[in-house]
Amino acid sequence: MNATSVNSNANTSTVIQVAVPVPLARVFDYDCDQAPAVGTRVQVPFGARQVVGFCMGAVPTPAASEFKRKAVSKVLDEQPVLSEPVWELLQWAADYYQHPVGEVLAHGLPVLLRQGEAASYQTTQAYQATPAGQQLELNELRNARQQQRLLAALRSGSLLRRDIVAQEYSLSALKALQEKKLIEAYQHQPSAERDWTFAIGSEPLQLNPEQALAVAAIGAAQQPQPYLLEGVTGSGKTEVYLQAMAEVLRKGKQVLVIVPEIGLTPQTLRRFQKRFAVPIVMLHSALSDRERLDAWLDAKNGAAAIVIGTRSAIFTPFSQLGMIVVDEEHDSSLKQQEGFRYHARDLAVVRGHKERVPVILGSATPSLESINNVSQKRYAHLQLTQRAGQARPTRHMVVDIKQMPLKAGLSVPLIERMREELERGQQVLVFINRRGFAPALLCHECGWLAQCRRCDAYYTVHQRQQQLQCHHCGDQLRIPAQCHDCGSTQLVGRGVGTEQLEQTLTELFPDYPVLRIDRDSTRRKGSLQKHLADATENKFPLLVGTQMIAKGHHFPHVTLVAMLDIDGALYSSDFRAAERLGQLITQVAGRAGRASAPGTVVLQTHHPEHDLLQDLIHNGYAAFARSLLRERELTQLPPFGQLALFRAEAHEAQHAQAALQAIADQLPRHPQLMVLGPMPAVMERRAGRYRYQLLLQCQQRGLRQQILQHSLPQLQQLPELRRVRWSLDVDPQDFS
Repeated sequence: MNATSVNSNANTSTVIQVAVPVPLARVFDYDCDQAPAVGTRVQVPFGARQVVGFCMGAVPTPAASEFKRKAVSKVLDEQPVLSEPVWELLQWAADYYQHPVGEVLAHGLPVLLRQGEAASYQTTQAYQATPAGQQLELNELRNARQQQRLLAALRSGSLLRRDIVAQEYSLSALKALQEKKLIEAYQHQPSAERDWTFAIGSEPLQLNPEQALAVAAIGAAQQPQPYLLEGVTGSGKTEVYLQAMAEVLRKGKQVLVIVPEIGLTPQTLRRFQKRFAVPIVMLHSALSDRERLDAWLDAKNGAAAIVIGTRSAIFTPFSQLGMIVVDEEHDSSLKQQEGFRYHARDLAVVRGHKERVPVILGSATPSLESINNVSQKRYAHLQLTQRAGQARPTRHMVVDIKQMPLKAGLSVPLIERMREELERGQQVLVFINRRGFAPALLCHECGWLAQCRRCDAYYTVHQRQQQLQCHHCGDQLRIPAQCHDCGSTQLVGRGVGTEQLEQTLTELFPDYPVLRIDRDSTRRKGSLQKHLADATENKFPLLVGTQMIAKGHHFPHVTLVAMLDIDGALYSSDFRAAERLGQLITQVAGRAGRASAPGTVVLQTHHPEHDLLQDLIHNGYAAFARSLLRERELTQLPPFGQLALFRAEAHEAQHAQAALQAIADQLPRHPQLMVLGPMPAVMERRAGRYRYQLLLQCQQRGLRQQILQHSLPQLQQLPELRRVRWSLDVDPQDFS
């Protein structure tokens, strides 16, 4: 509908409560001629600005106030813009995560709806091949592969601009094809009506017995429930998703697929498009605001059969949701780390329960929380213990690098093993989770280290850009010519990063091209997808990468994976570090031997005798996870204890510390509540602000919620909190 202006008369108006997107845990009273439906958006004055909030209902008997109430400026909707299940989910999340309901409800909307735009389609740009483009011999574009690829797609059917972006076709190729009159743009009017029927594209693969059992268990369940699909890397979890989804789509229902990172969405999209001839949309931050709203409307109206998105897609409304899939459910990217700090995996389980649909949580390395939920019979457990096809389990080889000479972190035994694999025509992947040339710049004469001006961290050396860069606050400097302390010109990089490793491998193996995949090498749009395609096709025998290549990618020619430095997590102060190390080793190892050739994983360490490392190598991730669970139970850490973390930061350390101490003094004393802190964060100073933490540890989730609900209204009145930036994180994942 068109926005309705409201001219309120204080004598005849109704008082309504409005949840406003501000960091205040309360709703606000406004006058309105007639109470809108609960859940509709209203535009209201708030301070000196106009904001879009949600009507939470009429106030039966307004309390007398010495202040004159403001009036609603506009009612933006006739009906609630969010579906009832999403409305309930967001309110549940606001209560559970102790976050202001106005901000949480706004988080469930695309940006344009938060700004007051109508919840309706507009004409959008689409592209199709011209008659000349249809007749052109594709081989004539062999020297312009991106144009060739895009034209081939458009000859099969028109594409919206958002689909071109989502599938990471080159926008420069799009422009070039238009200039050559091979394609043309036209205005497409999206339809709010569902116009799809279930259809299969490519035929399903033959399932092995474990996969068939998993699909049958999901389809035969009398009551929808969460399933933990635990499958070793390369075991065919995606095929289980696809065949389970087929039954849901056949009934005319929709599927939501959550992936942890944008980098995984294009390959997931292609796999699903190949299998299902149904409308599939993507929701992630790379889309424009209008494209994201159109995709959101497609899901809400039932025009999209499958929605693939990152964590915020969990709040997408559907007309007929039939299944939720969370891929790589252990991944820390599923937890929002700023503002409204929710966990998409946990909200997927809650939403599945509320909407009575099955939820599949897939991973080769499940989180300890999910493993514990299986043991408590909250989740059904589906296991895939064998790799799909002819792929064989990987072999582990541990190299003790104590007193061993290293060349850019590479030991002699590893270099020789790499040479053997390369000479056999195989592909080698070297993993190191540090981008840049070196993690620090050191003066060889006096020992000076280039430290960030705003953080308790060292600048990373980026040699190609001739820059020092802080990876925490983003501060950048030119690499100095002389030491700031002694004036020496003997400045050297300390440690190894991906750039240095790429350079060293090029020197060691000049006949074999090296491909580096990290955040720096994939900044340009479409570059990640191109790099992954080149790696898959074995155009580069040597691959160097960070964590972004450890997740879900299929490199059929990789037979050797090397992890250069795994020691940092073995003795970390973060209690989750060992779990994440086990997941990382297992995930990276899973990139090796995914075809018929056997795979080997080489782990370089100064501590080959470490109990957790030995347990992981010899007994596998499941036994490793059980060992960690026993430790967690003894210490009452998650999933056996419940945590909440208060954070405070300020330009003066004493202000942050005093604010958290004031919070600690206000918390009730209870035998099952342990309060730790205030204490400095692992990195005490970041971006010029001092950071402190206060940790609450409770035995029961219900008790933690009661304490927080009782305490927060009083805490928000503390004068010490006005001098700091503070936040509360329920079920924290990151303590850095």
